[in-house]
Amino acid sequence: MGDYTAHPTAVIEDGAQIGPGVKIGPYCVVGPEVTLAEGVELLSHVAVAGRTTIGPRTRIFPFASIGHQPQDLKFRGEASTLSVGADCMIREGVTLNPGTEGGGFSTTIGDRCAFLANSHVGHDCHVGNNVVFSNNVMLAGHCTVGDFAILGGGAAVIQFARVGAHSFLGGMSGLENDLIPYGMALGNRAYLSGLNIVGLQRRGFSREDIHNLRRAYRALFAAEGTLSERTDDVAKEFAGQPIVEEIIAFIRVGGKRSLCTPKDATGA
Repeated sequence: MGDYTAHPTAVIEDGAQIGPGVKIGPYCVVGPEVTLAEGVELLSHVAVAGRTTIGPRTRIFPFASIGHQPQDLKFRGEASTLSVGADCMIREGVTLNPGTEGGGFSTTIGDRCAFLANSHVGHDCHVGNNVVFSNNVMLAGHCTVGDFAILGGGAAVIQFARVGAHSFLGGMSGLENDLIPYGMALGNRAYLSGLNIVGLQRRGFSREDIHNLRRAYRALFAAEGTLSERTDDVAKEFAGQPIVEEIIAFIRVGGKRSLCTPKDATGA
């Protein structure tokens, strides 16, 4: 165990691995199988339990519940884990659950993620890097969220859904289907409303990349043919263009949910 500081009211159980420079504030509880890497800060009233690893310099704010028993009625105490990456911000009241036997025993969260107040990550989810959950976002079990995705306040994602990289899910939306990379979905029972153009511009994607994405999007969600046929056509037309190929791969891999599609037939 490295040099760290802990408030006298904090409870750190025997066996916990505490890295150098860790700060543990008042009334925090750290379980016996928890690992806190270098520079982690628990501000106050934070409870970290289970087989949980918190990456370097991640900050966790009051009343967050990290790594406690998952909200799965089938859970029987199996040795599952939760892993949180480096430089994350976990705000007040956030809940992050470990995995279960039915989902591969692990929940993973990447680096530089922001979980705003009262957001939730369910069991067996896999969240990428640089992801933002706004206040009260609810991610059910067995979901995946790609890098740089942003989920607006109060959004809810059904179990087993996939949220693609660089996508945007609008506030108060209910996502029942898979959201393609670079896509934007809005509404109760969310529909695909276009591409996340603002996000692409902010992250420095070129005008050519954005133009090609627009063309590919229109072709994928046109009225003619089946989605499989349109996907094959787009794959041929945009071969060698990584951002379009990422969408094609996402569609072809598929999942347990249908694809989130536009309201109208043309995908405009």
